[in-house]
Amino acid sequence: MRQVNFLVIFIVVLALVLFALENTSPAPIQIVPNVKVEAPIAVELILSMGLGAVLAWLFSVWSSLQSLMELSNKNLQIQNLQETVSTLNAEIDERKRLVSASAIDVEVEDKPRQIEASK
Repeated sequence: MRQVNFLVIFIVVLALVLFALENTSPAPIQIVPNVKVEAPIAVELILSMGLGAVLAWLFSVWSSLQSLMELSNKNLQIQNLQETVSTLNAEIDERKRLVSASAIDVEVEDKPRQIEASK
């Protein structure tokens, strides 16, 4: 993958250099009213590509931060759900214990009646 990245970067830089060598004539730039700057077309292209690269990098950083925030929120939700599950499991175990204890009481009460009925 590094070779592919290197090849793409090399081709883009080579094309940019060839374009810069062929386009040295100045062109006016007006960003703010009444302010004009003249620069070679190649310089304008390099500056605009650099600005685009910086904006793309900033967008990438922003997206990464949002992903980290979502991941952090999901981890918090997972922890809360795990606590809820453990609480519910403890409650289920307690209810099972109570049900089994009441079943033992019922069996103890039934046995004396069976003895009296057999006499």
